[in-house]
Amino acid sequence: MPPLFVTQGPQGYKSNPGATTTTRINSLKSVQHLLLHNKAQPYTHNLPPARHLIADMDRGKASPILAPRHDSSSRVAKPESAADKLAALKARVAAAVGSSKAKVGGGGGGGTGLNAPPHPILARGGLNVDLHPALQDLGQYKASKSVAPKFATSIGNARPHPDKPAAKIKKQLDLSGPSAEETRNNPYFDISLGAQTATLKNRHSRQLVFNQKGKYIQQATALRRQAALEAMKKRIAESSRKIGIDEDLDTEKNYLIEAPPEIEWWDEGLVDAKNYDELDDPKKLKIDTADSIITEYIQHPVLLEPPQEKNMPAPKPMFLTSKEQAKLRRQRRMAELKEQQAKIRLGFEPAPPPKVKKGNLMRVLGEEAVKDPTAVEARVNREIAARHQTHVEMNEERKLTKEQRHEKLALNQEKDAAKGIKLMVFKIDNLSNGSHRFKISKNAEQMALTGICVMHPRFNLVIVEGGEHSIRQYRKLMLQRIDWTENSPTRIKEGTKAEALQDWLKAEDEKGELKDMTLNKCVLVFEGEEKARAFRKWGSKVCETDSAARDALTRAKMENFWTLAKSMK
Repeated sequence: MPPLFVTQGPQGYKSNPGATTTTRINSLKSVQHLLLHNKAQPYTHNLPPARHLIADMDRGKASPILAPRHDSSSRVAKPESAADKLAALKARVAAAVGSSKAKVGGGGGGGTGLNAPPHPILARGGLNVDLHPALQDLGQYKASKSVAPKFATSIGNARPHPDKPAAKIKKQLDLSGPSAEETRNNPYFDISLGAQTATLKNRHSRQLVFNQKGKYIQQATALRRQAALEAMKKRIAESSRKIGIDEDLDTEKNYLIEAPPEIEWWDEGLVDAKNYDELDDPKKLKIDTADSIITEYIQHPVLLEPPQEKNMPAPKPMFLTSKEQAKLRRQRRMAELKEQQAKIRLGFEPAPPPKVKKGNLMRVLGEEAVKDPTAVEARVNREIAARHQTHVEMNEERKLTKEQRHEKLALNQEKDAAKGIKLMVFKIDNLSNGSHRFKISKNAEQMALTGICVMHPRFNLVIVEGGEHSIRQYRKLMLQRIDWTENSPTRIKEGTKAEALQDWLKAEDEKGELKDMTLNKCVLVFEGEEKARAFRKWGSKVCETDSAARDALTRAKMENFWTLAKSMK
């Protein structure tokens, strides 16, 4: 069988057994080009493969694409000239390519066959030739490397270049809150403090609710009614306080005992409950638990100096008997005499004149006493009087003045008060006698005592505070020295403060006779110590009602003494 040759004519490619060798070579190049084109086309499934095309050529058939189409739409009148034939051929090829592209564009982008995406080479456009391998990595950045001559010596002496480590990617800050599991497992998480921020709560929508008509008017009316009730209570309390109705009510109120709490504050850290009902259950006790206040650590507080050492008085000298004092005086005078004699013997001092007395008159003067005994006796009397006057003057010089005595007494009273403040409270039934009131106030001032004397028609209360010595002396005054049953007439003349006294403070009754004070007495209500003085000075106050007396004592926080004295019979 003669070889098959493909020739190009006006009707496309067709087999021609009688073609020349040159035409055969050109036809083979066209077939190879067509094979490469079919490989690159994604829609080659609908086109005849190259091997079928070649087989058809061998059988004398034309290509389905390049062969002439027999439908009425593709029929073209035969041109008369070669230019018309070439234009008709180009039109048929363009129509075939356009119809194939339309079929590919109508399908999906990720399927097979006509729906498959275009090949990268065709999608790139241009020639159907792939890029050179050296040009494929131009789009990627690579660090430049220094080009060095590739000699044996340079390669051997080259210093190794370690690759730079890749930049670490910083972790983003986690702004989300802890999960519920982390919160539950964390022993240091306080639910009461962090419950609002630890977990995000979903916001529930609320319905739109309208207030009823007159709601706020009723609330305002209730508030006004409550305010009016409180104001009325205050007015009633003020009026009752003025007239003294609440005297007994306050006494009973002060003796009301409050109910004990469910659990004491010192047991709250040891009991895991609100009361003592489950005290027998060991699980409810916080003794060996992690949140117990009892730990294995031992507290060693800083040692403090005892406060009594700061207030220790200076040691007093030992008291001697009269015989011991006389003995010390003789020894001291003997030492002074020997010292004086030594100075006279050395000539530092002149010899003193002889000490002439009536007993040694004849022995000391001798002949002078015999010659004129009257003159000698008069001279001896003058010397005795001079020595006595010198002795009296020396004693007066050693004696303290009135101001020095007051300063010494005040200093001793301050030292006595520095040891500790003592407090005493006395209850006196009647203070109608003016001398009793004078003694109470004057002795308190002289003994540097502070306090108050509250005078009331029912009874009188005296509160004094000061040093131990002064308080002891004042106690003797109140309980032993003053005769409380004694009564004396008022010593203040008319036109003075006597007219301003109330009737229950006067010594005389309505008839002008002295009041009977046989049953009058003074009772010690309280005795103890306090940290500091509650009163700045001594004073007296007349109170008509119990509320006024309590107000006077409230400033010093001692109103409870009035209640205590009132309860005593």
